[in-house]
Amino acid sequence: MEHPMFKIALLSLACCFSISAYANDYAVNQLDQGKVAAGNKPVVLLGNGVKKGDKAPNFKVVDDNFMPIELTQFKNKAVLISVVPSLDTGICSLQTKHFNEKVAVEFPEIEMLTISADLPFAQKRFCKSENIDKLTTLSDSVWHDFGRQYGLIIQDMGLLSRAVFILNKNHTIVYKQLVPVLSKEPDYQPVVEMLKTL
Repeated sequence: MEHPMFKIALLSLACCFSISAYANDYAVNQLDQGKVAAGNKPVVLLGNGVKKGDKAPNFKVVDDNFMPIELTQFKNKAVLISVVPSLDTGICSLQTKHFNEKVAVEFPEIEMLTISADLPFAQKRFCKSENIDKLTTLSDSVWHDFGRQYGLIIQDMGLLSRAVFILNKNHTIVYKQLVPVLSKEPDYQPVVEMLKTL
């Protein structure tokens, strides 16, 4: 009988191959090229790309039970989307905990989402161990639809680039912060200032 962790490992490997295969089919995000680097090396972002003032594209991701979640489910609610490459890394963990422990507490009426390409198993484990309970973690590992719609898929890595988006109640993008260095946290102050205006 196969060990359950063996099946999880196989699923994780399959998702990685799937992300790479899909990423090769996506167009380069011309809007944000040259704006993000890993260390001193620029990365290529794939997907459509969005800008402030755009109507936020709908997207389909999954929650920690693999249930499909779409942006349209948050109708008439302002939404903050915190995007991280992987919750299993130090900076992504700090970013997620910051929004959970400080920002979500100050703005309970704002729907707070964290999206990464991590598998739902990993996201659930992280949230449990770090007491993440005021925001919702969502996985882009199944369809890669969020990354494609928002132009955040990092070519040859299969991860999402670090970013923060704020959508008003009509789901117009009123704030976009594409973090220029993957190993750095977002600038939280302008995020908070924008949330105060909603």
